[in-house]
Amino acid sequence: MTLLSLLVDFATTGRIGPLHCGMPLTEAEALLGPGRPHPVIRMKGPDFDGYPYMWDGLELVVTRRRVSGIWIRLWPGARVSLPPLVLPDSEAYEATVLREDLLAALDTAGCRHEVNSNLTFGEQSSIWTWPAEVCAVFSLPGRDNDVPDRDRFYLDVLHKHTL
Repeated sequence: MTLLSLLVDFATTGRIGPLHCGMPLTEAEALLGPGRPHPVIRMKGPDFDGYPYMWDGLELVVTRRRVSGIWIRLWPGARVSLPPLVLPDSEAYEATVLREDLLAALDTAGCRHEVNSNLTFGEQSSIWTWPAEVCAVFSLPGRDNDVPDRDRFYLDVLHKHTL
């Protein structure tokens, strides 16, 4: 599996393998191992909602001890590490995904998508995928992003929320 095929599968289904919104955090941690809780969770306790548990580039947002959001964060020009359950046989992948490459892959997979006007403005653009309702956010590279073309949009995050 490649990073792009993982992204397309998530955008199409709203799931990453057995990970899905609504599952108990305990089940997710049984699959992934213990995550790193956001500092607010460490400070306020495990019942503090809306903050993620992190596994490198994968974040699971938790509400009432259930997964309410799944995020894959990328840093264009860098490498991303994802847990083996998410991206088998990988230590790190090139995290540079062009907007047009993801859109072409979604089209090839038959995944419908449309502009997310709430998150499209200035140097940022976004799409929603259907029927999975996954959001992709793209931006022009920042000065610290080591990318080949500074005038193109790169994927920053792909995420889904429920609850």
